[in-house]
Amino acid sequence: QVQLAESGGGLVQAGGSLRVTCAASGRTFYRYDIAWFRQAPGKERELVAAIRWSGGHTYYADSVKGRFTISRDNAKNTVYLQMNSLKPEDTAVYYCYARLNTYNYWGQGTQVTVSS
Repeated sequence: QVQLAESGGGLVQAGGSLRVTCAASGRTFYRYDIAWFRQAPGKERELVAAIRWSGGHTYYADSVKGRFTISRDNAKNTVYLQMNSLKPEDTAVYYCYARLNTYNYWGQGTQVTVSS
């Protein structure tokens, strides 16, 4: 089993940067593909970025491509989402998600607010 805890959210001005972190428990974390989702008020949860267990393959939504970077450190059981050039429309609760075959887990989320 894997437990996920996000941190690093907060309030930032448009154009600024923020890094959110997903810390995981569990000895098999390194086998999990990890993704960041976000959900803004009144909107559906959407996939923002994802990284394979090996770190060799990444995916980004078009809306964040070129501004966000996902990375992982399996030795530290941690996944990062570096967010640059933030926009007000990036305001949302950001969730960490882990998947391995039929097993999947969500974190509790961290709020990111971008002021204009």
